[in-house]
Amino acid sequence: MGFTIGGIRDIGARRRVRAPESTTVAEYTGLWGWDVVPGARAARTGGGRVECSCGVSACPAPGAHPLSFGAEITAGASLETVTAAWSRTPGAAVLLPVGRSFDVLDVPEAAGRCGLARLERMGVPLGPVALTPTGRAQFFVAPGAAAGLPGLLYRTGWDDAALDLRPLGRGDHLTAPPSDLGADGPVRWLRPPSLETAAHPPQARLLLGMLAYVCHRSGRRAAAG
Repeated sequence: MGFTIGGIRDIGARRRVRAPESTTVAEYTGLWGWDVVPGARAARTGGGRVECSCGVSACPAPGAHPLSFGAEITAGASLETVTAAWSRTPGAAVLLPVGRSFDVLDVPEAAGRCGLARLERMGVPLGPVALTPTGRAQFFVAPGAAAGLPGLLYRTGWDDAALDLRPLGRGDHLTAPPSDLGADGPVRWLRPPSLETAAHPPQARLLLGMLAYVCHRSGRRAAAG
């Protein structure tokens, strides 16, 4: 069996056991109130090439996109529902659709760690923060942030700055812990979700000034060598 969608689907048809990810997915849907979709996985071949489980040789996002045949699991699903659904795509990555319960502000890890520490000292309300193996910190904020980011940057005076700050919004998907992001390693929580913050992440305007500042400072230091 190759590393393909067809192979994954065949495995799911033959077995109905609880996948290791099922408990995590049930936590995300039942406790945190997030929708979840099964995603493709990726692996590095002997020659260092990244191969996606979707079977497309030139996949533009190997191991970082939903499976075309995977069923979305909606918020509130029980462990039994999750187990039955996930058994059809065993080994799938756990992906969270962005733009529903939350949007994301994505910044470099160093800037994110610095900004998080400063925001916590200031007592600013914060949501979950994910950390990718590619060195990005992903701050969960209220939905609508991605669409409203240009206006927020303008109002806070950061619209003319070169910032390594990217929004994720409707149509995007976030690879959730403990799944691997592509073939680079697992995503981890820098700030885990909680009952107070998962369903009601903060407005982006509360974080944006600080995140823009630390991104700008980090960029200047990198340019200076």
